[in-house]
Parts: sequence; structure tokens; C-alpha cells
Amino acid sequence: MSIAVASDHAGYPLKKLIIEYLTEKKIDFHDYGVFSEERVDYPDFGVLVAREVVAGKHQFGIIICGTGIGISMAANKITGARAALCCNEYMAEMARRHNNANLLALGGRTTTIDLAVRMIDVFLNTEFEGGRHTLRVDKIHALTER
Repeated sequence: MSIAVASDHAGYPLKKLIIEYLTEKKIDFHDYGVFSEERVDYPDFGVLVAREVVAGKHQFGIIICGTGIGISMAANKITGARAALCCNEYMAEMARRHNNANLLALGGRTTTIDLAVRMIDVFLNTEFEGGRHTLRVDKIHALTER
């Protein structure tokens, strides 16, 4: 399993702690930035990770901005990206189980490292249920309305 990880400046402190956790657990990852708290634009990093995951370079992505809202909205503009902003373990589980999410979005200013680690563990270890949920995910991907 390989994980793509990125954040904006507001998510950087949490991202650093997540990188430490992934390293400790020997989970393969690539850090796509940022590498400081200097102001950047979250869409650039959400889209970058989404593209890498959709291209098959990584199985999953973890994206972080201040609230997780903006970076998840940006990532979901990429066809094939299914970024889920999660606030607890149940949401992380259902994002995978029912929505086959491939990106976990977190709020750097709203999520503790303890909660983030629990959500990451659930997200990475939950399988997509398929069945009736496959049709629903397919419907999401068929949406191209402007």
C-alpha cells in the first residue's frame, strides 16, 4: 500500500505528525508538500494528490488544510477522486465501506493527532463493500453537469 500525503500551510503541523506516524508504522508514503507554514493555496495540493491517486501511483491519499473542506472540494474536481472529509472514525469507515473513498481529507485546525491516527487506521483498513454501493459510486462518477 502506498499513500500520497499533502497539505497547505494550515495543515502542515498535523501533516508533520501524520508523516511521523506513517514512518513509525512503516507505511509507504510520498510527501507532496508543503514543507513549511508559508502560505500556499490548498487547491494546488488537493488536486496534485488526487491526480497521483487516480493515476494509480498511490492507493490512497491523505490531504489536509485548515478545516479539510477546501482541499476536499478541490480534490473532488478530479475525475476518479473520491475525497471524504472525515471528523470521526465512523465517517472514515463509511467513506471506505460505502463510498469507496480514495482520499481522506482532514482539518489541521480541527483534528488532533490522536483522532487523525484513529481515522487513518480505520480508513486504510476498511474494505469497500461493493454491491448496491457500486452503483451509487458509478452514478457519482457519471456526473458531469456544468
